[in-house]
Amino acid sequence: MKKLLKEGPKVVNIGVEQFYLDVKTQKTEAVVWDWKPPAASGDLLSRLKKLKKGGN
Repeated sequence: MKKLLKEGPKVVNIGVEQFYLDVKTQKTEAVVWDWKPPAASGDLLSRLKKLKKGGN
C-alpha cells in the first residue's frame, strides 16, 4: 500500500479507449490492451435467438 501511495496507480485498460484517454489526462501511467470478446459460436448464437423469441 505504501508503494501505491508513493508511486501512484498504474492502470491497464481493457478495450474502452475513452477510459484510457481520461486516465492519461490525469497524468497516470496507463497501457491499453485492445481486447474484444471472442466471436460467438453458431451454437451460442442459435441459443440467443431462441431466448429472444421466447423459446426454450
